[in-house]
Amino acid sequence: MPEFSDLSVLIVDPSPGMRGNLHNMLNGSAITKIDYALGSGTAIRQLAKKSYDIILCEYDLDGGGENGQDGQQLLEDLRHHRLIAADTIFIMLTSEGTDTKVIGAAELTPTDYVLKPFTVDALMGRIGRAVDRRNTLQPVHRCIAEGNLREALRLCVVGPDRKPRYATDFARLQAETHGALDEWREAEGVYHTVLAVRPTTGWAQLGVTRCQFALGRYDDARLMLERLIALYPRFMSAYDLLARTMQALGQDIQAKKVLEDAVAISPHMVRRLRHLGELAFATDDVGVAERAFRAVVGKARYSEFRSPEDHVNLVRTLVRKGDGAGAGGVIRDMERSLRGSAEVETCRALSAALVLDLAGSETAAMAELTRAAAAAADAPNLSSALRIGLVNACLQHRLDTQASELVLDMMNDGVRGITAEQAVDVFEKAGRHDLAVSVGQRATQQVEEALSDTAAKLGQGEHRAAVMAITAAVRRAPRNVPVLLTAVQAILRQLDELGWEAPLAEQAAQLMVRLRKLDPSNGALEHLAQQYGATQRKYGIAAAA
Repeated sequence: MPEFSDLSVLIVDPSPGMRGNLHNMLNGSAITKIDYALGSGTAIRQLAKKSYDIILCEYDLDGGGENGQDGQQLLEDLRHHRLIAADTIFIMLTSEGTDTKVIGAAELTPTDYVLKPFTVDALMGRIGRAVDRRNTLQPVHRCIAEGNLREALRLCVVGPDRKPRYATDFARLQAETHGALDEWREAEGVYHTVLAVRPTTGWAQLGVTRCQFALGRYDDARLMLERLIALYPRFMSAYDLLARTMQALGQDIQAKKVLEDAVAISPHMVRRLRHLGELAFATDDVGVAERAFRAVVGKARYSEFRSPEDHVNLVRTLVRKGDGAGAGGVIRDMERSLRGSAEVETCRALSAALVLDLAGSETAAMAELTRAAAAAADAPNLSSALRIGLVNACLQHRLDTQASELVLDMMNDGVRGITAEQAVDVFEKAGRHDLAVSVGQRATQQVEEALSDTAAKLGQGEHRAAVMAITAAVRRAPRNVPVLLTAVQAILRQLDELGWEAPLAEQAAQLMVRLRKLDPSNGALEHLAQQYGATQRKYGIAAAA
């Protein structure tokens, strides 16, 4: 049994009695580092400041009512916003044994979920097994967190010899790490190795389909996913990937039906509901879109990460329906319930413009769009999808300057930006070839400036600054061969001069893989590979690392 005394635990439960019972159970097993959160908001704020080894979370954080956020939504937020590490032990506590609550909890893959009532021996047995598994896999997780993916792969290969009990866990991490490296054929091979021993392993079957999807083999992925869902009708992640696959095949209506089936089984996943709303809107199924977006707004109301973009989606749907009064009500709710910020102002003004357009008030709509574009410049957390929607709205009202500035800002956004090709495509799809040419010329100018700036910094020995400059250009022009070559050269210069850094070396390796796909006959590739190997040897790095 693992040692428990050093473990830290966060109990998330609104019930004082249950918190007390859990505290006593943990104390009886030498766990004394215990903190409490009464609900999701408190838990998120604590986790933003401090990490825990274990989280024990009640599913019904509002006592089973309709208000507040449940444990499933909390876990979804924690995973999506990376507030907990991959090896954090998250155990869901629920008294529900058969309905959609357990399905929802299970599909987010907590470490475990425990049905009430439970004994101290049952709880500590679950915790003990979870801690032993975490300790075994922790070196791999640490390498992944540090960006040293090659070392993570090596540990996955040798791990089963030392801990055969966790062979399948090592295999799963190995395949996922290959996927993170864009090595989908290698990942697929690992999944098939697992299936050769255990043919009905659901996660490995899903893994194969993810590889097929990444490799563009959409028909193969669709057939295998349909078989997987027939075998495991409540394997919710398979529904999500099947919907994405059908979209890739141009089958949006079928994709929408898949998500409707998934929501009927597990109705609480906010991101799935949002995806369903987007697909329904795209296929002009206004009724389904409205229900989905209303559910998103309602379920996200108590989340610490609530987004005003959900209100925009609902407003856009109601406007298409012709319900201006309903859309106005959604805007007023946004104004009342969300804190004032540039993101909220952008969404409010865009929503108002949509309603004004419906009413035929073009001049007032243009004024709101101008406000939205100005606010968007100070709203870094807005999604690219919303920004592009704002660009299109500006173009429809001949606000060319605002549209062009928005697109240029997106090109220069290192986190949520778009590539130069995507920027040009936005204007081409809007029928504005003149603006597409203009933004293409600006993109070319930015690339030339980045190449010149990188060369100057390298000449001055400013290696880190040079790498920062050229990697920013890579984000804007990810298929530009001269930019990719310069990026690899700059990274290798820094590694050679300043020392080996595994994440940076991995970045160089991935850029070389991209170069080989784009320009396999480029003569510089062999020299770069030799330089990479020489730098490895210089710092005593194993050739396989």
